[in-house]
Amino acid sequence: MLHGNVWHIGSPSPDARVVACGPTDRGCGEVTVSSHQSEPIRRSIEVEYWVIDDEGRLVEPGELLDASAGAEEEFVEPLIEIKTTPCETTAELRAELFERVGAVLRRADELDRGLVPLATPVYQDEIPERESERTHIQNAVVGEDFEYVRHCAGTHIHVEQQPGRAIDQLNAFIALDPALALVNSSPYFQGRRLAAGARSKLYRWMAYDDVPHQGRLWTYADDTDEWTRRLERRYEEFLTAATDAGVDRRAIASSFDPESAVWTPVQLREEFGTVEWRSPDTALPGQVVRLADDLAGVVERMRDAEVRIQGDGGRVDGEDIVLPEFDAVIGYVNAAIRDGLADPDLQAYLERMGFDVDAYEPVSPAIDSGRTISPEAARQLRLEQAERLERDVLQADPIRGD
Repeated sequence: MLHGNVWHIGSPSPDARVVACGPTDRGCGEVTVSSHQSEPIRRSIEVEYWVIDDEGRLVEPGELLDASAGAEEEFVEPLIEIKTTPCETTAELRAELFERVGAVLRRADELDRGLVPLATPVYQDEIPERESERTHIQNAVVGEDFEYVRHCAGTHIHVEQQPGRAIDQLNAFIALDPALALVNSSPYFQGRRLAAGARSKLYRWMAYDDVPHQGRLWTYADDTDEWTRRLERRYEEFLTAATDAGVDRRAIASSFDPESAVWTPVQLREEFGTVEWRSPDTALPGQVVRLADDLAGVVERMRDAEVRIQGDGGRVDGEDIVLPEFDAVIGYVNAAIRDGLADPDLQAYLERMGFDVDAYEPVSPAIDSGRTISPEAARQLRLEQAERLERDVLQADPIRGD
């Protein structure tokens, strides 16, 4: 949510008029692009972890919130969020994230606590919320299905908007949404196997099933005006649903605005000057840093490449960024959620879009031990994954440069 993260997008220096294509294959035109294009592309990460005691039971973060800058509580009690500031390079981002997670882990060790990099707690009947007006309103709008959201831990990646290319960047991230499969980190919900990406299924197909415009992936946008109109429509729908549920309109306005009232996985964030990707599960820090680097790499190529929407194949290469038609993207997204990297067509798509699939090790296949899992086995699994996180961070190799 970037509370406290400062995204100051500098004013462009002398502009140049260049020919660039828009978000569709309808033709090209002149856009203003600044010398900002030669500057580093900043990116930041927010990652959530479950907090456990030494027996694998979920507990509140407590003193862990004071262990590092960027450590904050979440809307459910046993989650902690750790976020970075905007960083210009992969090395800088990796160093900051590892430093902050490491500080929390060292404090956790003193308190016999652990952090669990799993997208769901695997087996947990109920997860208590923290009291807040915002959460109260969400419960009123979503209803009983909001229970599904309480079982989800994820990663948000922000990448700085490029002047004149914000919509191309937004559309590219929509097309890259199937890359969520690269870090699927739990197939289980309440002890039963749900999907390779259980968290994504909980969010998109279960929690927001009755309000799909709020939680599912939106189609490509033609321009920022269209994006703004979408936000305004969704906000009005949200206001109507909340007031119909008995929430005072002033309370809604004090907790939400058009940008913060939607949970679609890819968002143009005017407040921060970024495009935000909210789909990935929580995962090991090295994996989410790699993912952020891959997204920034696509944006880097965008500076000199034409972006167009065509067909159902998609590709990112030195000259072109070709995004598949949206229906094809949804097909890849569904495969990413249901089967993950076990789907060969999805693997091939991600490779064409510039990802080194073999460099990722999603946890879901490794911990998938059958259709159900017991509470005792779930607690043991949390302990094992907490140890894995600790090894990844505290025993990491020296930080490599970009």
